[in-house]
Parts: sequence; C-alpha cells; structure tokens
Amino acid sequence: MRHDGPTGSLLPRPRPRRRPAARPGVPPASPRPAHARALTALAALGGAAVLAGCSAPVADVEPAPEATDPLCAEAMVSLPDAVAGHERRETDSQATAAWGDPAAVILRCGVPTPGPTTEHCVTANGVDWVTRDDGEFWTLTTYGRTPAIEVLFDDTRAGSSSVMVDLASAVARVPASGGCTSAPSQTIPGASPSP
Repeated sequence: MRHDGPTGSLLPRPRPRRRPAARPGVPPASPRPAHARALTALAALGGAAVLAGCSAPVADVEPAPEATDPLCAEAMVSLPDAVAGHERRETDSQATAAWGDPAAVILRCGVPTPGPTTEHCVTANGVDWVTRDDGEFWTLTTYGRTPAIEVLFDDTRAGSSSVMVDLASAVARVPASGGCTSAPSQTIPGASPSP
C-alpha cells in the first residue's frame, strides 16, 4: 500500500507486468515482428556492401594533439580531391587526410608549431614549409602558422613540389603569423596563388 493524494488516502500499488519466463537456449522475443528484424538486418548488410564497394579501405592515421582546433576544420574542408595525382581516401581520425592506396601522402592538422629552426625552409604559393628527409619518407611542417599542419609523403610516389602546391590553398586557411626568414629558403612556383 502507498499514500497518495493530498488527503493521504491509501491506494494499492500497481502490479508490475510479468514477462513469460525465457526457455533455456531461446532468446526472448523482440517486440518487432520477425520480418521487420530481417529487413533491418538485410538493409544494414546491403548498405555495408555498397559502402565497401565504393571506396578504398579507411586509412589509419593518428590524430595530432590539437586536431580539434577550429582552424583545422577550416583547412580540412578545403583540401583537394587529389594530391600529386593520388585520389583522396577516408581516414579514421579528426583533422587527418590521406591520398593514394596505399597512402602516398598523409596530412595531420594540429601538430606542435615549430619554433625557430635551422632546418631547410621552402615557400610554395605563399605557404612556408620546414622540410625533413626521414629516410623512408619526407616530412613537411607548416612554419609560421598555428595550428601547424604536417604532411608525410613517399617521394618515390609523390613529388614534394606537387604536394606543397596542391595543398597550399587549403593550408593557407590557417592564417600566417610568421614565416621563413633565414637561408636556405627557396620559392616553388605553383599553379595557383594562395588566398
């Protein structure tokens, strides 16, 4: 019994609905009819098959520490569909991109901004890049822009000047607050000026 109402009258407690006991080895019945469950499963499988047939595998790319910076989003929405002749593919992390299958070019926005450096600095379409040869691949990191953008590429499959020129317009969405000032620096002419 419970007390209810302003007068405190006694009302009987409502009885809970009982479900039939499950039989061992038989899952409980779903409230949806069997054909509805089957159609849902079929639609999910069909959707997965369509998606699998339309794209390359998703590239596994670790996000940069500042990947959530809003300026990264500005750059990401402006990235080209192709870089150095390689088509863009999906990645599994925020503020990352990849081109080629297997990936020939990988981009991550939100890496630590490089401080003053004596490393080689190159300008392409108004974007300054610090370049580094890591043996197996090259690393380009924007210089004078926060957040910084890092690009790794296989120079046997993608030329550095093509990579820098193709990405310059999107990378320039992150405003410059500085740039290369010391030699060695070189300018690489590009197909289009940065905004």
